[in-house]
Amino acid sequence: MYRNHFKRVLDFALSLSGFIILLPFFFFIISLLFIFNNGFPFYIQKRVGKDGKIFNLIKFKTMTDKRDSNGNLLPDVKRITALGRFMRQYSLDEFPQIINVIKGDMSLIGPRPLLVKYLPLYNTYQLKRHDVRPGMTGWAAVNGRNELTWEEKFKLDVWYVDHLSFLLDIKIMCITFLKVIQSHGINSSDDVVMQPFTGNNRQKS
Repeated sequence: MYRNHFKRVLDFALSLSGFIILLPFFFFIISLLFIFNNGFPFYIQKRVGKDGKIFNLIKFKTMTDKRDSNGNLLPDVKRITALGRFMRQYSLDEFPQIINVIKGDMSLIGPRPLLVKYLPLYNTYQLKRHDVRPGMTGWAAVNGRNELTWEEKFKLDVWYVDHLSFLLDIKIMCITFLKVIQSHGINSSDDVVMQPFTGNNRQKS
């Protein structure tokens, strides 16, 4: 009942309410990013959702588009702004994903959505992470996130799918809140800090 019906209802109600309450803060951040980034305040990237459906993930943009003399983007460490670094530290860059939750692309709690290019590399076991909507936070996120190996991350993601419940989601939400306040363990973007997934970590088939 919770997995198939109530979870989505709760996601929609909480995310919409939160978005309305935090709307002034949302526009304040957008204004700052226009200044710091010299333009567009959002970073939009294709990610994989439930049942392998591709969607546009929305984040606040934490890096500029500075390029070298050959037109190539500079390394991430040279493009991230002071504001962007602060936002990542407290996971504020991920706030716009609440729009993805309202739309139904994501859930508040679930496996973090990964890059589209990884999709052909998963084995059957790893693909189970797509049996549920991806989340703004999740079991792997509160148990190490970028400190985990890909094998550990997939194991935790699949464990969540197999044990999904209302009480587990409440537990993850509480741990997430504490970790964000402490600025520990869940504060960096997956695709910047994690080594790229190559498909070599095949723990099951």
